[in-house]
Amino acid sequence: MDLNRPIILYMHAGSKNHGCEAIVNSTVKLIAAKRSEQGIDTKLPVLVVSNSVQEDQQYSLGRLEKDGLCKLVEDRHIDRDFLAHVFYYGYRKISGDRESFQRYKYKDAFREYKILVENYKKANPGVDFEGEPLAVSIGGDNYCYPEMVEDLILAHNVFRKKGFETVLWGCSIEPDSLKDKKLVADLLAYSKIYARESITYNALVDAGIPKCQLELRKDPAFELETTKVSIPKHFHPGKTVGINLSLMVQEKETVPGITIENYRNFIKYLLEETDQNIALIPHVVWERNDDRRPLEELYLEFKDTKRVVLIDDAPASELKGYISQCSFFVGARTHSTIAAYSSGVPTLVIGYSVKSRGIATDLFGSYDNYVLPVQDLKEPDEMIKAYKWVLEH
Repeated sequence: MDLNRPIILYMHAGSKNHGCEAIVNSTVKLIAAKRSEQGIDTKLPVLVVSNSVQEDQQYSLGRLEKDGLCKLVEDRHIDRDFLAHVFYYGYRKISGDRESFQRYKYKDAFREYKILVENYKKANPGVDFEGEPLAVSIGGDNYCYPEMVEDLILAHNVFRKKGFETVLWGCSIEPDSLKDKKLVADLLAYSKIYARESITYNALVDAGIPKCQLELRKDPAFELETTKVSIPKHFHPGKTVGINLSLMVQEKETVPGITIENYRNFIKYLLEETDQNIALIPHVVWERNDDRRPLEELYLEFKDTKRVVLIDDAPASELKGYISQCSFFVGARTHSTIAAYSSGVPTLVIGYSVKSRGIATDLFGSYDNYVLPVQDLKEPDEMIKAYKWVLEH
């Protein structure tokens, strides 16, 4: 993509999801590196539109903003503004204008973008940009979630009508969802789609997206830097199994309670049959969807063994620092497993979607045995068996 122009990155959910943080962090640095290679000014504006700037400033994106690599601006939240909500709801009912909520959402972003461009031009007299401005939909797995598709389509329409060329970055899409003609029409309107794994890429080709519009490229989080961390007590580098569990993956199970039972039995096996310690590592810490809740449950059950440690919340690159020191990793969050894969740590994924299946297929030729789909968990010892298989292979 042409980087010699201002760029908006949108659909960023906030950095308390450290997978989202990792994607934006890596992408902003990638843009700067590519611009530098091509002799383009690295101070050209990159605007990151976020669901929560407060979250971003707690972690690495705040540092990137201070370094001048990006500017953070927050979505407008219509649900927090009673008068706006009433007005726009009534307007949409009367007019049928379904994009009105999205125009409200991005109103501050468009204003901030205009200010950034004007200020850059003032500081660099004579500079002009050829072609359309660029908007990158950065939430790679958003199209995986049926409840998000309508808003994604509407937001895409708003950016296109504002004159932006649009790119879909690092996406995973369930093949069955591409039976939806509205979704396919929306995807055809992107100038470029970067699929992060081959299952999605092939499904897009089968759905009629031209190959010239597609590129297969690994998730940018594979390129996230690894921060050196202070290792806590009971964490022995090279002799500690890292474990991540999420409420989201538990909600996808078909046998109630089978996921936590597998994790519990796996930890018992490690403690009784191996010399490995265990590090419980969260990767999303939103109040409504906090990995620490199931991990704390496991920690309290096994803490008296003195071989289990619960890692605190930290920026994505620090969490990768802990994961990189593990002898093995079991993860439910996609980007926790990407941190392990990209650190060369043997990894078992507790997956639920095309994301985990596609990435494992590209790495190993098949996702069988490398991914345990949570929907298929039936027996309480399946994680133990999968762990043994990965170690042997």
